[in-house]
Amino acid sequence: MGQYGAIWSDTGQYGAIPGSTGQYGAVRGDTGLYRSVWGDTGHYGAIWGSMGRDGLVHGNMEQYRAIQGDMGWYRAIWDRAVRGGTGRYGAIQRGTGQGPRWPPLADTAARPQSRRLRTEDLRDPDISKEIAVKMSRFHGMVMPFNKEPKWLFGTMERYLKQISELTFSEEGQLKKFNHLKAYNLQQEMRSLRELLEATPSPVVFCHNDVQEGNILLLAGHEASPSDKLMLIDFEYSSYNYRGFDIGNHFCEWVYNYTHGSWPYYKASPENYPSRQQQLHFIRHYLSEDSGRRGDTTHEEQARIEEEMLTEINRFALASHFFWGLWSILQAKISTIEFGYLDYAQSRFEAYFQHKAQCC
Repeated sequence: MGQYGAIWSDTGQYGAIPGSTGQYGAVRGDTGLYRSVWGDTGHYGAIWGSMGRDGLVHGNMEQYRAIQGDMGWYRAIWDRAVRGGTGRYGAIQRGTGQGPRWPPLADTAARPQSRRLRTEDLRDPDISKEIAVKMSRFHGMVMPFNKEPKWLFGTMERYLKQISELTFSEEGQLKKFNHLKAYNLQQEMRSLRELLEATPSPVVFCHNDVQEGNILLLAGHEASPSDKLMLIDFEYSSYNYRGFDIGNHFCEWVYNYTHGSWPYYKASPENYPSRQQQLHFIRHYLSEDSGRRGDTTHEEQARIEEEMLTEINRFALASHFFWGLWSILQAKISTIEFGYLDYAQSRFEAYFQHKAQCC
């Protein structure tokens, strides 16, 4: 079951999703408990701030459940992002400790016949439009969590410290690891922080991992032509910079995690959204946000769009950096057959190429 089988002991809603046990779920999904232990998840880091990760035991979420009433954080996000955000999911009931479920649980036929999006789906104009709308709604939520944007750089700082203590015994891995260390990542992150601190970006409640594997395409009576997608997997959700959430999504247009042979992913840099594709997304995002922003003139709209293009593409650098560091750590701790060090290399190469183009 990938991420959900690892975190929730029953399959619940997610067991009904075709393709949920695929390669993607194994790569970026099944490491949820590892991420909890390492302390990089939004609900341990940015949401609770001072809670930290002390005392957490791998595979044991009881301490966290006791603190927040048996996964109350997940239900709070689910209620607002899914049930409240679209008004169409009144049939979704809150879980009793195993995550949200589709009623009745025993009736598989009653569950929506949904699938996760594929990487190529992200480029579909209609799907991109709806993702923009969903993300805008998500960003408009006011959640009872720590609103300081500490998650991004706090997590990367922890990653760098852990990476500084890593060793690899296998010669091929060691060679790749040494090549990655030659990038002088500590200094590069200081440079990235300076750039992003000089880049205005609103702090909003972010999903932080809006990629194809975390978006369901609904089917049957659950879907409508204008409302057929559902965001899932809120383990990284936290208050963060808007530019990161959108920039991270744009980066995911490039990576296919269902590739059938080593290293079990395929990077296609040419699929990074063009200026027009980015503007298509931004305009629908802003259209959904218009109620909060008020009316704007044509000139103001054009200025906002240009500012967002700069904001998003600068924060896309943080996406490459974040997942590059994450992948180095996964190369050491994950048992999944995946080219983590190759993926890290791909993300850092994309980071420097993107930096040369946009900054």
